Amino acid sequence: MGNLKEIRNRIKAVKSTQQITKAMKMVAASKFKKAQDSITQIRPYVNKLQEILTNLSQNADAVEGSPYLVQRPVNKVLLVVITADRGLCGAFNSSIIKLTLQIIQEKYKIQYEKGNLHLVCVGKKGNDYFTRRNYKVVGQYPGIFQKISFDTAIPIVDKIMEDFAAEKYDLVEIVYNQFKNVITQLRISETFLPIQAEQILTQNTSKPKANTDYIFEPSPETIIKDLIPKSLKIRFYKALLDSNAAEQASRMTAMDTATENAAELLYQLNLNYNRARQASITTELTEIVSGAEALAAGE
Repeated sequence: MGNLKEIRNRIKAVKSTQQITKAMKMVAASKFKKAQDSITQIRPYVNKLQEILTNLSQNADAVEGSPYLVQRPVNKVLLVVITADRGLCGAFNSSIIKLTLQIIQEKYKIQYEKGNLHLVCVGKKGNDYFTRRNYKVVGQYPGIFQKISFDTAIPIVDKIMEDFAAEKYDLVEIVYNQFKNVITQLRISETFLPIQAEQILTQNTSKPKANTDYIFEPSPETIIKDLIPKSLKIRFYKALLDSNAAEQASRMTAMDTATENAAELLYQLNLNYNRARQASITTELTEIVSGAEALAAGE
């Protein structure tokens, strides 16, 4: 009976866990739909903004003078690491942490050893990991994804842009998960600052451009100076939305897998329970029959 009681307790515990994972999957699915809508809606806006910037910057002189285009020798580096605030989302957090460590070792080992590599951690998981290991975390932004909006992203990107313009850093790189679909999230590492003037001039060259004669008011140079900071802010916000959608997709997939695994475990436990119960009943019947035969023989 002790074995049967142990199996019953395990079945009860697995059923309880299965209910939790199923509920978490439903919550993640609800959040994923909103996150997917957000990233889907902003992508055309980002593309259009880049298209306008590309049209305006056909003249290379128009992009000169912006502090965000200045190329300097890379002595001081800032890595912006975007992770989640919570776990239970598969390899979502660990993959970004591993990529960040790989980037530090392979690309910025010299800067790291000199103490010239700093981190800005958006999300609790990345912040906890790098803080505990004594990396130089100069910005901590946990809880951003609880109520993500463009207004919550502005203070972060403003500080990054301000530090770069003040020559506190020579290069800023963002590391995050980019949402592709429910199953696939891409690990992305991209240079955020400085902006390559050549990239602005050559982006979207594969698409045919309309021969439109624009009248600019004010001048293209002034418009570009306003558009570049706006483009950077939108680009950073898009990275946050990408990461949020990828997180919810990863959590939904992880909880779905956990629920299925719990169902398989329950099947096996029920099978073991029935076998153990059958063996127990058979043993009891054998003992009863043996006892009856012994009594009959004694008479």
